[in-house]
Amino acid sequence: MTGLRKAAIVLLSLDKPLAAEILSQMNKESVESVTMEIAQLDDVTREEQEAVIEEFYNLGLARKHIERGGMDYAHDLLEQSLGKEKATAILDSVKQSMSSVPFGFLQKAGAENLLTFVVEEHPQTIALIMSHLPTSLAAEVLGGLPSNKQLEVIRRVAHMEQTNPEVVRDVEKSLEARMISTFSQQLEKAGGVSAVAQILNVTDRLTNKGILENLEQDDPELVDRIRRLMFVFDDLLKLDDKSIQALLKQVDNSQWALSLKGASEELKNKILGNLSQRASALLIEEMEYLGPVRVSDVEATQQLIVDAVRRLEETGEITIGSGADTDRMIT
Repeated sequence: MTGLRKAAIVLLSLDKPLAAEILSQMNKESVESVTMEIAQLDDVTREEQEAVIEEFYNLGLARKHIERGGMDYAHDLLEQSLGKEKATAILDSVKQSMSSVPFGFLQKAGAENLLTFVVEEHPQTIALIMSHLPTSLAAEVLGGLPSNKQLEVIRRVAHMEQTNPEVVRDVEKSLEARMISTFSQQLEKAGGVSAVAQILNVTDRLTNKGILENLEQDDPELVDRIRRLMFVFDDLLKLDDKSIQALLKQVDNSQWALSLKGASEELKNKILGNLSQRASALLIEEMEYLGPVRVSDVEATQQLIVDAVRRLEETGEITIGSGADTDRMIT
């Protein structure tokens, strides 16, 4: 099995937002390659998925053994449990990619994903992790913590002295185990254009646009198939009035107000036009009352509305068209 196929299986085993975050941090060539692989991936058996995840886990285990007692120590332990040939292969892979920096495996996770894993930890544990992160990443993590916990963490970082390496390794082990637990337990149907569309649906707009534009240079037909399966907030324009009215019942007025702050005038008019005069006036008033808002908050709320569209489609209450042309009549 190629490394590219293994990477595709690992991405498909992750929750889609996490897979999207990983894609957003990869270089252009890698994104194109792994996206093509996912799109062309046939059914993956549970055995194949488990083998790839086991290899991924063993690579992480090998890194920890090396940090604990050196390369010879790691080789002895892995050989005892996996056999000489497999142990050698794993260590060869680790040598090419290993970083000796504590919590190095967290540095590519991104602040939002990292927060998911550490926000509930004790302030002392968070302080220990932050003290081993790059300054910019540590600052993002700190900014995402509740205000009461921020003070506790900063106080502990300021008073932190040399930490026992065993403590660092124990915390690393715990976090890595929790990350591994995010893998899906079963992958019945994997790969294909649909999987790519679902992953790209939860990427941010800039990443989404860049991936599709780069991929389109090599395979415009594939990109066209992906786009037909995707639905983003701006695609609300494709819905008929009956579908918009069904959606309006599922979404709070406050969510509409925030999401429409980043919408085109055409889309705003479509939503407002499906409300009563009084409800429309109230929504406009609430939008004005919000004032300046963060783009990330707007996009997050827009994604909630897109999720509501998907739920309504699944229950058959609305139908998502592929564009305005599909609504034309032929006489």
